[in-house]
This record gives sequence, structure tokens and C-alpha cells, in this order.
Amino acid sequence: MGEPPPPQPPSPVPAKVYYDDCPGCAMDKKKETHKGVPYKELLFVGITSFASALPITSLFPFLYFMIRDLHVAQREEDIGFYAGFLGASYMIGRGIASVFWGIIADRIGRKPVIAFSIFSVIVFNTLFGMSVKYWMAIATRFLLGALNGFLAPVKAYSIEVCQPEQQALGISIVNTAWGMGVIIGPAIGGYLAQPAKQYPNLFHENSVFGRFPYLLPCISISFFATLVFISCAWLPETLHKHKDIEGAVEMVEASTTQHKEPPKKSLLKNWPLMSSIITYCVFSLHDTAYVEIFSLWTVSNRKYGGLSFSSKDVGQVLTAAGASLLVYQLFAYRWVDKTIGPIHSIRIPSALSIPIIAAYPFMTHLSGIRLGVPLYIAAMLKSVFAITRVTGTCLLQNKAVPQEQRGAANGIATTAMSLSKAFAPAGAGIIFSWAQKRQHAAFFPGDQMVFLLLNLTEVIGLILTFKPFLVVPPQYK
Repeated sequence: MGEPPPPQPPSPVPAKVYYDDCPGCAMDKKKETHKGVPYKELLFVGITSFASALPITSLFPFLYFMIRDLHVAQREEDIGFYAGFLGASYMIGRGIASVFWGIIADRIGRKPVIAFSIFSVIVFNTLFGMSVKYWMAIATRFLLGALNGFLAPVKAYSIEVCQPEQQALGISIVNTAWGMGVIIGPAIGGYLAQPAKQYPNLFHENSVFGRFPYLLPCISISFFATLVFISCAWLPETLHKHKDIEGAVEMVEASTTQHKEPPKKSLLKNWPLMSSIITYCVFSLHDTAYVEIFSLWTVSNRKYGGLSFSSKDVGQVLTAAGASLLVYQLFAYRWVDKTIGPIHSIRIPSALSIPIIAAYPFMTHLSGIRLGVPLYIAAMLKSVFAITRVTGTCLLQNKAVPQEQRGAANGIATTAMSLSKAFAPAGAGIIFSWAQKRQHAAFFPGDQMVFLLLNLTEVIGLILTFKPFLVVPPQYK
């Protein structure tokens, strides 16, 4: 018998190849030498996400009063109908343009799209606060949404600046800052709207804020966005800008022949991506409808099943909800993600949200501290549950695609989510207006019907998180 062949020498350890003047390669080099959490980049991700999210829902506490002052509704019961379409205009604009901005971010980089989006907030949010006609309010909100292509590139960016084990933290910062903006935005709107009435010692009826009673919250947000826009100058780019992207970021042998990229899988045929996007859309529809209904319900008269709150009262509740998100992000989220993972971080909060929503219509029979304590607790828990499941779905989406498709994938997700969010306020406004006209119905009267429909949407989203519908990316199997 022949001698066994000698053992083959180990293959040479391949070396990473980086390209000069490529911002993506520069970021990869930095990640190689700095293994810790990229605090500076994630801080920027947080403040830009917060600034971009503030105007989305800042109008909700004063939306009821703005529609009334624009004299477009013939009856008080019709205000919710017109409020719904105004609330939807932002999401319609964002839904139309998000895929475009995602593709642009994959072509020219994340940084220019993020900077332009913040600039659009400065311009069109200010113009919205100066609206004196219903059509002007609709147009400025639509343009604010269409030109704010921020969400797709910043989600890709938050993944690309982090090590693999830190990517859940990156996505959670985007969603937590976004969630805080969506919640604190209404607080700003509630505290600063109609300043001549709320703070007559500081603002005169004949001042610019007396003539434009909803300008102060808008211009305050725009001022903060201006500071964020200036800080974009120090934002490092993460997109690779050379032809052989794979050669720059993957292990390759120096002696290999010319690299050929494998064919890219169609995003629309990528079911792990699409199933997570559809689930994301259902929850987005629910969360947007919830924010609008909560704001309309709390300020509407008790004879219609509401709480008769002022816009300032609503702002205080939503401020507490926003503060709870900050505490949760700092002290609890990373433990939750490590303990239960992204799949259960979608399912468990969805299930726990159902009894909270079911309890809201019964709070109209309470007053004083007996109302305040359960209302504040419910609002804070609902916010924490919403941000936890949104973070889980975003992680599934970004893990389902390679880097060079991440901007487009997030663009598709943002478009689909925006269209669902566009339907949500319009549908919620119509349903809320209809519900106020049936307060004495025998079957789920008034506000009870509104919150029942919210819970049905929650249940549908929960069902979609299970097999065979939701397909999990290989990393989480």
C-alpha cells in the first residue's frame, strides 16, 4: 500500500484590501481598529433621527383647533374628517418618494440624502406653521414628506457604522430617537401652539405668533433642525465608492483573478425582506392611527366620549411617554434584545399592547388622579412596546439584504410604511368622526368602537409574526 499523501499546507490567510479615497473603506478601517461602540456616530444618528421625526406628529395636539380655525369644517363633528386628510398628506408624500431617496442613497451616499432631508424640514415645517388656508397646509405637509428621504439612508447608516454584535443597538437608537421625536413632537405642539392664548403675558394677539397661532411650535422645531443640518458637515460617509466593492470589504487573496460579483437577488422576490416589510406596515398603520386617535380622543368633549383635555394637557402626557422611551433605551433595551431576540421582541410587546388599548375608553369615566395615573402609565407602556417591536422588524429587514442593497431595501420599506401611515390618519379621522355620531349605540358605542378597531389591527400584525407568513433571515434561525 502506498504512503498517504503528505498533509496540505494551510491556505494563506487572505488579507483585506482597502481603496484610497473611499469613505466606506475608511469606515471599515476605523471599525477594524476601534472595536467599541461608535458613540460619536450613533449620537449623530440619534439627534438627526429625532430632528427628522419631530414634525411628523407635532401637529396632532393642535390639529383639531387648526382645522376649526381654517373654517373648512361645517360642523364640529366633521373636524376629524378633515384632520385625517391633513395628517395623511405627509405620509402620502413620503410614500411616493422614499424608494427614490433610497436608490439615491445607494448611488451617491448616505450623507447628502440625510443633509438634504434635514434641510427640507427647516423650510417646509416653517411654511406649514404659517398656513392660513387648508390647501396650503395640505401642500406644505405633502412636500415635507416627499422631500424628507431621511429614514431609509439613516437605517442603513446605523448598521454600517457598527460591528455585527452592535447592530441591534444602532437600529434601536434610530427607532428610539424616532419614537421620541414622534412622541415629543406632539408635546412641543401642545405646549407652544396658540401662545397668545396660552401665555398672554409673553405673546400679544397682534404679534406674529398671534396672527399665526401654530407657527411657534413649527419654527422651534425648524431651529433645532438648523443646528442638526450644520452638524451634517462632520458626518462621515459609509458607502463604498469604487467598482469592486466586494474586494474592499471581504477577505480576498492577492493572487486571485478578477472578482465577479454574484448576481443580486431581486428585492421584491426576497421573502424574508418582504414578509418583514408587510408586518412592519401593519404595525406602522396601527401606531400612526393610535397617535392620531389618542390626540383627538383626549381633546374631544366628554359628551363625545373624550377627556376634554387642552392641547397642553395632551403635551404633558406625551412628554412623559417620550421620557419613558429615553429611560428604556438607556437601561433596558439592550438587555431585552439579548434576552429574547428580535422575533420575540415583536410578538411579546404586540400581545401586551392589546389590553392597554382596550382599557382606554373606560378611562372617560374617571377624573383627577384616578384618571391621571392609569392614563400616564398606559401611554408610557404603549410607547415602549411600540418602539421595541419596530426595532425588531427593522433588524429583520436589514439582515435580509447585503450592504449594496440596503438603501433601496429601506427605501421600499419606508415607501410601504408611509403609504400605510398615509391611510392610517385619514382612516382614523373618518372613523373617529363617525364614532362621535354614535355615542349611544348599543354595540360598542363611540370611542369603544374606535379602540376595538385599533386592537383588531394589532391582532392582525401579531398573527403575521408567525410561520408560515414571516420568514426569518438565516442569522436569526
